[in-house]
Amino acid sequence: QVIDCTCPVVLKLQQRIKKMWQETKEEKSQIIIHGQSGHAEVLGLVGQTHGEAIVVENTEQIEKVDTSKNTYIYSQTTKSLEGYKQIVEAIEQRIDSDKKTESFDTVCRQVANRMSGIGEFAKSHQLIFFVCGRKRSNGKILFNECKRVNPNSHQIESPQEIDLTLTD
Repeated sequence: QVIDCTCPVVLKLQQRIKKMWQETKEEKSQIIIHGQSGHAEVLGLVGQTHGEAIVVENTEQIEKVDTSKNTYIYSQTTKSLEGYKQIVEAIEQRIDSDKKTESFDTVCRQVANRMSGIGEFAKSHQLIFFVCGRKRSNGKILFNECKRVNPNSHQIESPQEIDLTLTD
């Protein structure tokens, strides 16, 4: 028995990208995905385009974008909203003026809306033990924000990883 546990937000994004790819493939357009190469979600998104979508992790990689094509930009749901906006702006500045550029904010708000709160929380405490899997994208984003504002933040996956010398 196979049970599909895909996040409904990611599933909807996969469907949107597939639909856009099908509707625009005749015009020789391109779909850009702001995301982490090799990440399971990104692999699934690229798969909706039969491997044709272009993955851009940061603004340094926008040279991958063909400036002479209509461009449709999406984001891995767990990327930062600020990073996505930077990617969109950088791509829009490069695309030929006679070509269409559309961006679709697909960043999951469950993470984005927690960023300011997690930062305030981390600032207000001396020591943070942030519990989450090291491979979890949402957790990495939130932990990195903790670490940015409070260098005494530590990511752990289990109680055995707690370094009690840090609590003295």
